Amino acid sequence: MDLHLEKLWSHNVAITTRLIDTVTTPKLLRIVQSKKLDPTRLITHRFTLDQIIEAYDTFGRAATTQALKVIIAT
Repeated sequence: MDLHLEKLWSHNVAITTRLIDTVTTPKLLRIVQSKKLDPTRLITHRFTLDQIIEAYDTFGRAATTQALKVIIAT
């Protein structure tokens, strides 16, 4: 994502980043349950269980493959 700070500097914008971990999981689940976040929009790649090696490779090369979230379905 490109942030155009030259356009945002005068707009009272706060940017907070953090990895998702067990501390933030309850908050994330509440946001999903409230429908403020549609998690399906974050899924960029889908694989079956027999493609798990390919899935790990795709996610491991996320910068190249543009993988945000990878789903393994049975």
